Amino acid sequence: MSLDKDMVARIARLARLKVPEDELAPLAGELSGIFAWIEQLNEVDTKNVEPLSNISEVTLPMRADKVTDGGMAEKVL
Repeated sequence: MSLDKDMVARIARLARLKVPEDELAPLAGELSGIFAWIEQLNEVDTKNVEPLSNISEVTLPMRADKVTDGGMAEKVL
């Protein structure tokens, strides 16, 4: 997807961002590059890839759910 200066100005206005006129063209080039990269990622076949919620099989220890004062009133004061 290729963006032009007018589209970048419209996106900036919708996002309520003030982008100076002289920065619109370079920003259009950068955003077009980002969209090209995203399109490239969309071409990757992920049919046989299971969803991943964590890269390690570690489960965090659970603590008792009880209300305390933290046990460090002296340190806080």
